[in-house]
Amino acid sequence: MGLKDFIIPAVDIKDGKAVRLFKGDPNAITVYGNDPVSVAKRWEEEGAKHLHVVDLDGAFEGKPKNLSVVERIVKSVSVPVEFGGGLRSFEGVKAVLEIGVDRVVIGSLAYQNPAEFYRIVEAFPQKVIVGIDAKDGKVAVKGWLEKTQYTPLQFAKKFDCLDIWGFLYTDVNRDGAMVGPNVEGTKKLAENLKHPVIASGGVGSLEDIKKLYSIKDAGVYGVVVGKALYEGKINLKELED
Repeated sequence: MGLKDFIIPAVDIKDGKAVRLFKGDPNAITVYGNDPVSVAKRWEEEGAKHLHVVDLDGAFEGKPKNLSVVERIVKSVSVPVEFGGGLRSFEGVKAVLEIGVDRVVIGSLAYQNPAEFYRIVEAFPQKVIVGIDAKDGKVAVKGWLEKTQYTPLQFAKKFDCLDIWGFLYTDVNRDGAMVGPNVEGTKKLAENLKHPVIASGGVGSLEDIKKLYSIKDAGVYGVVVGKALYEGKINLKELED
């Protein structure tokens, strides 16, 4: 796997537009395009092998709000799409998978309703990525608004024995800030879990990507990159496959 394969471009959707938040704050928003579908196609054309799509309205409101946009994205690209944002029920997950999403990211539901979460994993083996959003060293849920008592590793260990695909670890304090990823936190998780870990949050340069790539053998599968791609700090086309 080369550096290009390691990068998973993010397409965050709010009010039908492609956006990025600063540190998870819904009021600190930058719009990067009125059509998320064309944004997704752009990343595929530049060589992305995998896309990370988030329904931010869904994350804050508790149920997906931009499914029609997500469906158009899935139908317009040929690479796998993972999706998160507001997936808080079995029916919600089923609906998303039925429109062609490859894997779903679930965080809050795993914390709030483990029974429903286990039902989803049983029905859709290898389709679930457990979202671990960390804020000040503790897992945050409900669109990053509520902090739990769990550390990321404590939370992940609860689900590592299940037939999930893996984990997505986001350091919310760094997300959209381009201050560098939490390499140590990512490595600690990956080394102590059986399933792969995708890193997210804070990437601002190719050097940041290389730091995470250097620990891939610990179990780091890839890194979600948003703002650094949108603002040209990282150019997918220039990277070797």
